[in-house]
Amino acid sequence: MKILLVDDEPAIATALAPVLLSQGHAITNADSAAGALQAAEQGDFELVLLDLGLPDADGIEIIGKLKQLTEATIIILSARHLEAEKVRALDEGADDYVNKPFGIEELLARIRAAARRRENAATPQKFVSDQLSVDFTRHEVRLMGEEIKLSPKEFALLEVLCRHAGQVVTHRKLLIAGWSDPHADGQYLRSYVALLRQKLEEDASEPQLILTEPGVGYRLAVLPL
Repeated sequence: MKILLVDDEPAIATALAPVLLSQGHAITNADSAAGALQAAEQGDFELVLLDLGLPDADGIEIIGKLKQLTEATIIILSARHLEAEKVRALDEGADDYVNKPFGIEELLARIRAAARRRENAATPQKFVSDQLSVDFTRHEVRLMGEEIKLSPKEFALLEVLCRHAGQVVTHRKLLIAGWSDPHADGQYLRSYVALLRQKLEEDASEPQLILTEPGVGYRLAVLPL
């Protein structure tokens, strides 16, 4: 992938660049918001790794501008651990969020997931993993080959999670998908996620498929084949 790494800490670029290059990626560095926007305008990137603590602007403020300049996936790399910061970044259009300090293997796994999502973007009418198959057109769900019946709202929530498999999907996005209202009662969402888990998880009390991101949203753990 062609990756734009936006971080003003030289140590981050020094540590990440050799690892990413060894994985076959092409890397361009930017150490400011202005540099990131200029690079995005000039380059055809597939992935942006974006730090939020930039010297000339808050990284969250340029997510929307980056989205206008590039179709690249945006993964936030930040030392900010507040849930509100994560939610804001994701609602602004970021695709994923990795806390600093992070393990390089975790980051590489998120990058591989982003690459797979881009590869599967050409056929968005169906989600298929080793466990789960969801046909968005037919509203058909199969788990390990067995058909699972879902209500319309359950299916709407699962579809959003599948279309963003491996990524955090915020409560706001899920409320819009299920109730067309970002301010709907969050208890509705929790109740329907619980119903989904009862139908899809081997043990709903210890979910392995639909994971909770506390205070932020939910993540579908399986990735498309």
